[in-house]
Amino acid sequence: MNNAQLHDVKALTFDTGGTILDWHTGISSVLQEIGESHGITANWAEIANDFRRRSLQGMVNHGESEPATKNFDDVHRETMDVIAELHGLNSFSVDDRRRVWWDTIHNLQCWKDFPEVLPVLRKKYFCVSFTILSFRIIMDTARRNNLSWDAVISCEAIGKYKILPDAYLGCAKYLQLEPEQCCMVACHNFDLDAAKAVGYKTAFVRRPEEWGSAGPPDPEPSAHHDLVVDSFGELAAALGVD
Repeated sequence: MNNAQLHDVKALTFDTGGTILDWHTGISSVLQEIGESHGITANWAEIANDFRRRSLQGMVNHGESEPATKNFDDVHRETMDVIAELHGLNSFSVDDRRRVWWDTIHNLQCWKDFPEVLPVLRKKYFCVSFTILSFRIIMDTARRNNLSWDAVISCEAIGKYKILPDAYLGCAKYLQLEPEQCCMVACHNFDLDAAKAVGYKTAFVRRPEEWGSAGPPDPEPSAHHDLVVDSFGELAAALGVD
């Protein structure tokens, strides 16, 4: 960690889908509730992870070779139909499926260590949700968790989705900052590495329970990140904000 390298940072841009929001608990719980109402027994945690994995595959790098044509709500809806077919959940009605891909995701709870730290960080930095999630997901989850972002920048507006370089450059442009004045905050190396490649500073926040008991796919931070912390409280302390 080298705080001197972070001296010029003006904005913290937060990955939101896994770094801020606990998607696994929300999705696995509603899948189990709906499944049991249909008399289905399954590994709901595994199905939730498959849903998340396939959703990410359908959204990451969208807009690379042609204009973006969908947002994450579209992908979640499409992925729910795929998951139902693959995992024998065809008895899930249209309304059941909507409970997963819309109602639950738009009401996800955030990790408990974040809400009290966000207003503290905002005393020193612009705090921005920079996400591949739709604007509406961030709006709804912000209201659900009483989060006050300085800005929400969805790749939906940029037309280029992470991990394309233009997504990160577009975010910095909207903030009227240089990339090196932005610090990407995430629990995923793929996001942070792409941000680092265009000049962002990077902060890795560990979220060991993001994928439930399976553990995250890349739990160990890349060596080049500027900060590595275990919690948002530690992030604030490392940034000199109390």
